[in-house]
Amino acid sequence: MANTSPLFSSFVLPNGVTLPNRLIKAAMEENLSNANLEPDKALWNLYESWARGGVGAMITGNVMIDHRAMTGPGGVVLEAGSSLDAFKTWSSRAKVAGGKIIMQINHPGRQVLAKLGGEVWAPSAVPVDIGNLSKLLGQPKAMAEPEILETIQRFAKTSQLAEESGFDGVEIHAAHGYLISQFLSPLVNRREDIWGGSLENRSRFLMEVIRVVRKSVKPSFIVAVKLNSADFQKGGFQFEDAKEVISKIQKLGVDFIELSGGNYEAPAMQGESRDGSTLSREAYFLEFASEVAKTATVPILVTGGIRRKPIAESVLESGVPLVGIATALALNPNLPNDWKEEKQEIPVLPEPNWKSKTLKGLANMAMVRYQLNRLSQNKRPTVKVSPILRLLLDQIRLSRLTKRYQSWMRKNS
Repeated sequence: MANTSPLFSSFVLPNGVTLPNRLIKAAMEENLSNANLEPDKALWNLYESWARGGVGAMITGNVMIDHRAMTGPGGVVLEAGSSLDAFKTWSSRAKVAGGKIIMQINHPGRQVLAKLGGEVWAPSAVPVDIGNLSKLLGQPKAMAEPEILETIQRFAKTSQLAEESGFDGVEIHAAHGYLISQFLSPLVNRREDIWGGSLENRSRFLMEVIRVVRKSVKPSFIVAVKLNSADFQKGGFQFEDAKEVISKIQKLGVDFIELSGGNYEAPAMQGESRDGSTLSREAYFLEFASEVAKTATVPILVTGGIRRKPIAESVLESGVPLVGIATALALNPNLPNDWKEEKQEIPVLPEPNWKSKTLKGLANMAMVRYQLNRLSQNKRPTVKVSPILRLLLDQIRLSRLTKRYQSWMRKNS
């Protein structure tokens, strides 16, 4: 009886690659690079523990395409000139149990911490608005055409290097308010050239990235896209826009589209929206994903709050073939194997009942990062954590990593 769940049936992607099951470890930002912005033992251990836990594929946390623009300190960078040895070890450790490893590749655009420094680029010079915490983020500068074209090529280069390093694919991050998502958003993209204005122009950057990435890797290399179902902000990127973008990008050789939602201003990916729409407590974006899956010609992956096996199975029943799990795997890396054996215990992190959605989001990320840190040291996760203490300790750790990044930048500039 144990293994009859459809979650454990294999799945063939459009390019012919077979995933051993439908459970995908979704991206979480780890901040676990070494001082040279490379993966090392911490990330190798972490991904091996998930691999042995039984997922069909894993999508890494952000790997940056440009060392001058980081989503956070302790991030990994893969660009021209990077040494590939550590990446080769990462991919081989992640594949010990037969699952696939997909590198999420990203540029933060305007979502760069002011303290971190580096280049803060955006389609237009519109700063992030998170109330009285806004000054934590850098002031963005509108990108000139050569910077846009260079950034598109960087996505291709990183994909090529990921393939050389033994990864099975890349996921282009076009969600959560990072650079590609900024181009898609009418709130952030106020350009009047071919990169802004109509949805067709706002989606041009994403389309070009997919085209050059697909061209620079083998057909058997997975190319996926993570897209917001909506930004959950009035006047922002809406469900209808997402549907139109999906109908365009599915013609470009994409192997699956992961649907999420939100950004720093409205962290819907953590169950918080800004436009008053309510998100269910589990499988936040499922309703939209199942509607899209009816007409999409490429597989859809849905991520956001999934913790329990019955919910994961309901995703498949709704016509969405792939299930993304993030926090639940940080709390139990062996979750797929447990589900196979019908173990249903679900650890849950404490929920801070604070007014500020941004602070709640930061505390939540800090608690998750603490679990990733423990797993990277081969320790067991724990839900006995204080949100406020974890937030403070995380800030101290991130400030130490910020200093380390700044000294790396001084040495390497």
